[in-house]
Amino acid sequence: MEVGWSARQGVLLCLTVSLLLQGRANTTFTINCSGFHQDGVDPAAFQAIFNQKAFRPVTNYSIPTHVNISFTLSAILEVDAQLQLLTSFLWFNMIWANPFISWDPEECDNVNKLTVTTENLWLPDIFIVESMNVDQTPEGLSAYVTSDGRIAYSKPMRVTSICNLDIFYFPFDQQNCTLTFSSFLYTVDSMLLGMEKEVWEIKDTSQDVVRTQGEWEFLGISKATPRMVVGSSLFDQIMFYVAIRRKPNLYVINLLVPSGFLMAIDALSFYLPAESGNRAPFKITLLLGYNVFLLMMNKLLPSSGTPLISVYFALCLSLMVLSLLETVFITYLLHLATTQPPPMPGWLHSLLLHCTCPRKCCPTASHKGNKGLGLPPAQLPGLKEPVELVEKSPGPGEAEVAGGLGWTRAQREQEAQKQHRVELWVQFSHMMDTLLFRLYLLFLASSILTVIGLWST
Repeated sequence: MEVGWSARQGVLLCLTVSLLLQGRANTTFTINCSGFHQDGVDPAAFQAIFNQKAFRPVTNYSIPTHVNISFTLSAILEVDAQLQLLTSFLWFNMIWANPFISWDPEECDNVNKLTVTTENLWLPDIFIVESMNVDQTPEGLSAYVTSDGRIAYSKPMRVTSICNLDIFYFPFDQQNCTLTFSSFLYTVDSMLLGMEKEVWEIKDTSQDVVRTQGEWEFLGISKATPRMVVGSSLFDQIMFYVAIRRKPNLYVINLLVPSGFLMAIDALSFYLPAESGNRAPFKITLLLGYNVFLLMMNKLLPSSGTPLISVYFALCLSLMVLSLLETVFITYLLHLATTQPPPMPGWLHSLLLHCTCPRKCCPTASHKGNKGLGLPPAQLPGLKEPVELVEKSPGPGEAEVAGGLGWTRAQREQEAQKQHRVELWVQFSHMMDTLLFRLYLLFLASSILTVIGLWST
C-alpha cells in the first residue's frame, strides 16, 4: 500500500516538472483565431488565460512587471482644514503587459483591441498611500486588451486623502497635497511603476476638466519618485504634488473690508474734541461693535492653527483698546488741568515750549520767581513795576484800605497764575493727544503693511 502511494507521488512530481519545463520553454502564447467571428469572440479562446488571473502574468518570475500609471483630476470636492483632509475625484489609468495574451490581427478579422471584464484579469494592486477611505470602485468595469498583450484599465475614484494644510496665510494660502501611488504587496523585485503620460499632459488635461465646489482652484501638478522602505522591503512609488489655491474674495469682502472700515472710523474718532467727553463713549461703542463682528465672523475662520488673519484681528482689537486708553489718559489730564492743576515741572515746560513754539520766539531762561510758568514778571497780570509802587506812601488812614487792596491784588495774581497753569496743562494735553494719535497712525500703518507683505509672499 505504501509502495503504491509512493509511485503515485512520483508520477505527479514528474508531471509537474514536465509542465513547468514546458512552460519555461514556450515564450510565446498565441491565441487561436478560430474563436474570432462576426458575432463576437468565443470566451473559450481566452479561457486558459482567464484561469491564470490569480497569478502575476509573467513568463519568468524574476522579471518585474512594469505598470505605467496616470490620472486626471476631475473635481476638488472639499478641503477640510480642521481634519486636514482633501476630497477629490480622479480618473485613474493603468497600463501593463500580459505575455500570455497575443493574437495576429490579420488572421483574426482585423481585430486589434477587445474589452474584457476586470473579473477575468489580473490587476495590479496600486493604491493611494494618503487615502483615508476604502476603494469604492464600481463593479463590472472592463479593460482594453490589445493584440500585443497590453492591458489598459481606467477606473473612477473618490479619494479622501490626508493633506498637511498650512493655513498661516489664510485666506491667501496655497496648499500642496500629495497623492502617492504604490503597490501594497509587490516590491521592486516584482513590480516597477512608470508614467503613462508626462506630468505636463496630466496637468493640462486636469485643468481642462477639473471642477471645484467652493473656494478652491486648481493650479498644477508636479511629481517625485522616491522609493518607500518598509522594514527590509523596498516598494516603488510615484508621488504627485497637487497645488491648489483658495479664492479669497469671500473673506476679503466679509472679513477684511468691514474690519478696515471699523479701524478707519476708530482713527477718525481722534478728531472729536477731547473736552466734549463724547470721544470715550464713541470708542467704547466701536470696540463693542468690533467684538460682535468677530463673534459673527468666527465661523468663516479656520478652527485649527493660528492664521495670520487672526493675528491681524487681534492687532486691530489691541489698537482699538490702546486708542481707548489714550482717550482715558487725555480726559484725565484735561480734568486735572481744569480742577486742580499742579505746577508744571521746568523740564516739561521747556519741552512744551520746544514742541509748540518756533525756536527764535521761545525764551531761553526763566526767572526764579516764576519758574513754574516760564514768564517774566512784567507779563503777569496785576503785577506793577517797583517805581509805580513807591511813588506814593500811604497815610495812617489809608493803611487798612491798602491792606484790603493788597489782599485783593494777591488773590487776583494767584487766580491768574492758576489760569495760566490751566492753559499750560490744556496745551500739554492737546500736544500729547496729537503725539499719541500720530504714533497710533504710524503703528497702524506699519502693522497693516507688514501683514500685507506677509500675505503677498
